[in-house]
Amino acid sequence: MSYQAQPIDFESPAGHLMFRDALFYKKRRHDFKLVGSPTPVLEVPIADSHAHLQMISDPALSLARCAVHRVDFVVTVADPSEQPEETYDGLDTWRAEALRILPEVFEATRSHLQNLPTGAVAPDEGGAPGDEALSFRCPCTTQVPEVRIACGLHPHNAKEWSPDLEQRLRSLLADPRTSVLGEVGLDYHYDLSPRDQQRDVFRRQVAMAHECGLPLMLHIRDAHDDAFQILEEEGWPAAGVELHCCSIGAEELKPWLDRGAYAAFGGAITFKSSDAIRTSAVATPENRLLLETDSPYMTPVPFRGQECGPEHTVFTAAHLAQLRGCEPGEGRAALLAATYRTTRELFDRTPTGWQQSNFAG
Repeated sequence: MSYQAQPIDFESPAGHLMFRDALFYKKRRHDFKLVGSPTPVLEVPIADSHAHLQMISDPALSLARCAVHRVDFVVTVADPSEQPEETYDGLDTWRAEALRILPEVFEATRSHLQNLPTGAVAPDEGGAPGDEALSFRCPCTTQVPEVRIACGLHPHNAKEWSPDLEQRLRSLLADPRTSVLGEVGLDYHYDLSPRDQQRDVFRRQVAMAHECGLPLMLHIRDAHDDAFQILEEEGWPAAGVELHCCSIGAEELKPWLDRGAYAAFGGAITFKSSDAIRTSAVATPENRLLLETDSPYMTPVPFRGQECGPEHTVFTAAHLAQLRGCEPGEGRAALLAATYRTTRELFDRTPTGWQQSNFAG
């Protein structure tokens, strides 16, 4: 499979990618303003536990940008009802192309930094020093992110469930690159599938998680009580349960944490209206805490309205550390190392509870 990047439209939400570098830009009416990445540079590698690589404008460029910013582990999501082959067939090609263009991305980054006019960096948004430190790393020793796949039927698509679709999902879960069953669950906000079908399909996929021995990645919106009750009835998968895009406050989250669940936080913790989510990000134990982007959605401040990529995890990571009172240096490094370790332990795995041929067949 050959790789061909699509042209980037200056006016599109992905217009910032036209610079072909690893810098971050904020869209203005007629141009872009450079926004420095977190300063000082994050001390340790970090992970994005939830992205949709097939939905972003240039997956290879995004992965190369991740390499510059030390986002070196990404979980991307596929759905058996939404052309999952785009992810499974494209993954190796995206990573190979990211490795090929990485020296070009470094060179473009250095060149743009050296030629910045006065006032080109947005005030109070970081600054160039962090970008300069990253741009002079050696591309020859820089790691393109490892990528694993989460696969499951989203609650929006529960109405599509059928024996054939179940078999297709089983085959995808048997792929050794699949390390998570998800994102699955209940969504009573949009109700794009009838609620009774959502609940039935969720039960079926919880049972599959027990059968295949993979962790369960949940999409729950305005339905946490029902989802919790179903897990109580069907049993909590031993491999783990993660609340993707945690959207509830600390009090409502507590029963989930008491059951051993993990909570993932993305760009929403930077939004002005997300006070309740921030309380949960502070209350979640360090060993149950994950970072994510949900790219191309949920772009953190100050980039709202633009396309998000897994490289934007650096802004969420810096904000999370600040929320939890971890200053740059040893404190922040310890927190981010813990989130990274938790993500790898939870999602960097192959199925253990079944023989792949039996499960797929």
